[in-house]
Amino acid sequence: MTDLNMPGDPDKENGATQAPVSAAQDVTAKTARTANSETHFTQGWERATLESLAMAAIVEQRQARRWRNAIRMAWLAFLIALVWIGMDRGGAASDITTPHTAMVKIQGEIASGAEASAELIVAAMRSAFEDKGAQAVVLLINSPGGSPVQAGIINDEILRLKTLHKKPVYAVVEETCASAAYYIAAGADKIFVDKASVVGSIGVLMDGFGFTGLMDKLGVERRLMTAGENKGFMDPFSPQTEKQREFAQAMLDQIHQQFIAVVKAGRGARLKETPETFSGLFWTGQQAIDIGLADQLGNLEFVAREVVKAEELIDYTRKENVAERLVKRFGAAIGEGGVRALRSMPKLH
Repeated sequence: MTDLNMPGDPDKENGATQAPVSAAQDVTAKTARTANSETHFTQGWERATLESLAMAAIVEQRQARRWRNAIRMAWLAFLIALVWIGMDRGGAASDITTPHTAMVKIQGEIASGAEASAELIVAAMRSAFEDKGAQAVVLLINSPGGSPVQAGIINDEILRLKTLHKKPVYAVVEETCASAAYYIAAGADKIFVDKASVVGSIGVLMDGFGFTGLMDKLGVERRLMTAGENKGFMDPFSPQTEKQREFAQAMLDQIHQQFIAVVKAGRGARLKETPETFSGLFWTGQQAIDIGLADQLGNLEFVAREVVKAEELIDYTRKENVAERLVKRFGAAIGEGGVRALRSMPKLH
């Protein structure tokens, strides 16, 4: 038999026969290698993406933490500034020993929460009286009036401080000293005015509106429920009975008599009383002198120089600070209903 094996061929020598590789098998092998490469590439891309996202999240957290810390520091600085401002309510430094004339301004509406409130005015007067160098206290007044309660508190404190410290108190009127402002001025030892100042208006009013007739014409029905017969008698949309009107008038008359008593006690024999004196009329500064509601013409510098004999003026006026205003705004939002009720209280205008 003829041997077809080539000499030296190992496979043939070992008796093995090599099968030929088909084209389909070659394509399958290539496809497997390609898929394996793509799998490795996909896994690498996902890993890189996750690492990038993780680093971005860490950076974002660090930035957010820095911003939170910065905001906290800013709030801390703001609060420190508020406390610092809150410690200073204006007025002169305490215990000023050099001779001077102490001044306290009463300007604008006399009302709780205003710059001319009893709280601020009384605190300023106490500081002025307690300073050893203050030869006298001058109330510089420019006010149309306000609350009889606030004015009464200030007037009482003037009388108490005068007796306690044995120092004179002078009122100097600039533009206006009417109603509650004059209630305060009546406690001074002397009242100085400009010839054109407006002085007086010794009376009491309680103002409001009634819309019942208009509501009837418009066909509007007021639905007000109260517990108590007279609970809603100041409601402008409800009719006022004669009994309610008489009650309100009696209250106003009583406050008016309190006002008159304060003026008579303060002015004494200097007051030239006429039927119009306590009618709510007001007069010029010169007319006020003529009828005994004021003493003489003079401004602040004149009183300090010629009356007190201490030309140096030191302002003890206290003002509401920023911190207090913020707190009061917050409180006002909570107690808005109470504020509306207080606004219906009688005022001296």
